Amino acid sequence: MLIVIVTVFIRVLTLIESTAERRNRSAARRSRLRRQILKCLSNNTVSPTTYCHLNAAVPILRLYFEDGSDLRPNLRLSRQSIMSLITALRSDSDHGWEKDIEVLVFLYWLAHAASYHVVSLAFDIPKSTVHDIVHRISRAVIFILRRVIAFPTPDDLEEVGAGFVQLAGSPAFRMVAGAIDGCHIRIKSPASEALCYFNRKLFHSVQLQAITDHKGKFIDIFVGYPGSVHDARVLKNSPVYTGRLYPPAGNHILGDGGYPCLSVRPSALSHHTESCTVLLQLQACSCT
Repeated sequence: MLIVIVTVFIRVLTLIESTAERRNRSAARRSRLRRQILKCLSNNTVSPTTYCHLNAAVPILRLYFEDGSDLRPNLRLSRQSIMSLITALRSDSDHGWEKDIEVLVFLYWLAHAASYHVVSLAFDIPKSTVHDIVHRISRAVIFILRRVIAFPTPDDLEEVGAGFVQLAGSPAFRMVAGAIDGCHIRIKSPASEALCYFNRKLFHSVQLQAITDHKGKFIDIFVGYPGSVHDARVLKNSPVYTGRLYPPAGNHILGDGGYPCLSVRPSALSHHTESCTVLLQLQACSCT
């Protein structure tokens, strides 16, 4: 019996010693890792509080940081537009990844309709980080949407009309308050509703209706209808039409032959003969 007790006691002591030894080895490894990290940080100009480093070898980043390089083939936007977007999204509470990098990741994801995995390889960052960046920048863009895309004020309408007069070379465009058209955004359609999203251009899409001023600046957008829906139906279901939001009385919006000549009245939405005649003479729309 005494021998059994001694044996058990020895085994317990052995386990305690091995556990202590493993803890010491783990502590030593953590200490070496901390020293290596501090050494790396001390050899860089990056602040020790920074938890990520910029990989300057990534082609898209190298292109971005080269002044004068054209970014449109890769990001679909000019350098000036990208810088304006970065400035609009930047805030005092930004930390971690620089806003420049986040916007580049977001634009690359949009421009190429790529998966998170493909974007993570292109920027050499984790796929989960790409997911977080895309969703965070999407929310930020939606938050500032109405601040950036808004109807002209009454004081700006005269400038807009003068701009269309200059573009057309005719004073008949003096009361034009914008131009409207639709755009098909290619998508992978739901399997059960593929036919609804198949458009006349023979691919699946959702429609983006946009109204712009004389400079091509967006003043209203409406997106979401399937690609098979006619432009006129998209217009008649958009808030700008159902809510009688634009244009002001006496002004017109120009569209192509896919849009009917309509006029917004205070009591009802009905045809307006005079406006329709003017637009027909300018071949900007067709009466229905």
